[in-house]
Amino acid sequence: MANNEEANNYTEESIKSLDWREHIRMRPGMYIGKLGDGSAKDDGIYLLLKEVIDNSIDEYVMGYGKQIDIKVTDHQITVRDYGRGIPLGKVIECVSKINTGGKYDSKAFQKSVGL
Repeated sequence: MANNEEANNYTEESIKSLDWREHIRMRPGMYIGKLGDGSAKDDGIYLLLKEVIDNSIDEYVMGYGKQIDIKVTDHQITVRDYGRGIPLGKVIECVSKINTGGKYDSKAFQKSVGL
């Protein structure tokens, strides 16, 4: 172990607070697991895909979608559920602010695969 005083100097100045966006960019693995390149079954991209499919299943089970379409091509997967979608007045907030969604309202979502 190297005896480098400067590298081991853990002080009050070492403590940082990150904005949630900065934290996700700096440590994405904390949110989606292993980053990977999609070649392994436990790469984070599959966790993200599972979340999208789970949301589609939730809509279907609650009777808001009549079918779920999943299309797989060489480097792209498309999921469409024909469900309710995000109310237009909240789209920007839902896609740009962490922990924002309708599944926290038990009146809107009685059943859920995830939450």
